[in-house]
Amino acid sequence: MAADGYVSRRGARIGRYQGILSQGFTMYGKDRFDERSNPQGVLNLGTSENKLCFDLIEEWFNRHNGGSNIAPHMFQYSDVQGIESFRHEIAKFLTDYARAPKALNPEHIVVMNGCCSIFAALSAVLFDPGDCYLIPTPYFGGVNPDMWLYGEVQAVHVPLDSKMSDGESFPFQLSVKKLEAAMQKANEQFFFFQGIRIRALILINPHNPLGDIYPEQLLKDCLDFAHRHKLHVIMDEIYMLSVYDDINFTSVLSLNQPDPERIHFMWGFSKDFAMCGIRVAILHTRNKEVRSALNQLASFHGCPVPIQFVLSQLIADREWIDKIFLPTSRQRLREAHQIIVDGLAALGIPVFRSSAGLFVWADFRKFLRTQTSEAEMELWWKLIDGKLYISPGIAFDCCEPGWFRLVFSDSADRIRLGIQRLKVMLQAYASETIPLDNLNEVVPYVDPVRMHSDCDFSDNTL
Repeated sequence: MAADGYVSRRGARIGRYQGILSQGFTMYGKDRFDERSNPQGVLNLGTSENKLCFDLIEEWFNRHNGGSNIAPHMFQYSDVQGIESFRHEIAKFLTDYARAPKALNPEHIVVMNGCCSIFAALSAVLFDPGDCYLIPTPYFGGVNPDMWLYGEVQAVHVPLDSKMSDGESFPFQLSVKKLEAAMQKANEQFFFFQGIRIRALILINPHNPLGDIYPEQLLKDCLDFAHRHKLHVIMDEIYMLSVYDDINFTSVLSLNQPDPERIHFMWGFSKDFAMCGIRVAILHTRNKEVRSALNQLASFHGCPVPIQFVLSQLIADREWIDKIFLPTSRQRLREAHQIIVDGLAALGIPVFRSSAGLFVWADFRKFLRTQTSEAEMELWWKLIDGKLYISPGIAFDCCEPGWFRLVFSDSADRIRLGIQRLKVMLQAYASETIPLDNLNEVVPYVDPVRMHSDCDFSDNTL
């Protein structure tokens, strides 16, 4: 903070990125729900944390005494890229679970304290100030401040919505045609205004907030698109192992990449292993120059050596991962997902058909006074007043007002309580503009469809 008590203009802009949501989260934080101490507090179904597997993680750590054989050298300065033993285990882990065709090289891995830090570091390494990245909307809103923090890099949106064009089989469908259209529009603006230069394509797979999985062919097409336009590809696969549906997930690490020096893969422990507080993530890149630059920033974003050592033990315990943790996690996610989908369906709220992640993308458009972002925020504040915190579409730069993300990776009792509070609030709110007798007769705009032709149709999903 400057001596006169004000932050810089750049600092103020960073602080404004999620200012509105921060207000809501601050309100939630001051009145946090707790079954015993504050049962009337704000229930948080907005923060993407996997609360279903704390018991499994706790049991593993207790069984290993919090990690055994902590040696004195682990309290000394270490390799900023990540300790060698941890990078070796990560390389073996990702080779297996990302189904890489060849064993990954540990030297291609950089360890940092969370994917947000990786985004921020990449913004300084791959971009010049004022450059842009291409990204489909909606998307995880944290990317915006992360990319602005060091690099002053901005987003060029590829807008996706619920309207299905010819040849599309489901809403919010990404295609290379849409990428090309956004790229052409940005290039035209650059030509006329000398202001837009796109350096990278960012993809989140499995997707946040949609919860869907990109088909293998689409991924290949996106990589070819990036190769044609000489773009870097930043692939965020933070939910790689949080797939609960019977569908194959394709990691970018498993593909024959047309331009491997420009492909940068990130993954972390926060979602798949229910460890948001651990703050450990990795970047895999074959680009030696990029790694060298990242290592200059890694000292600001390092992970404690003892933490890396303990996590090395955890991911090396394949019997526990394959026979206990992953099967249990997927089963619990599947059951919790069904509870929230059924609860929302009972309120006449359809959801986008998801296969992975910790959340559903729900259609609240019929409850908006007007189809505007202002009406969406009005409804969001009403929900917080009704003691329920969920995330509005504006937080994900959704171009279509009225969509909300609800996190279901919590106890069944909390999910049902959230649905009950949602019902009470929506009935009171909707009665101001929609007669209660007609509330269930309001038909959502989007027709129910499944994302994949080999799945059954359902009235509860989109």
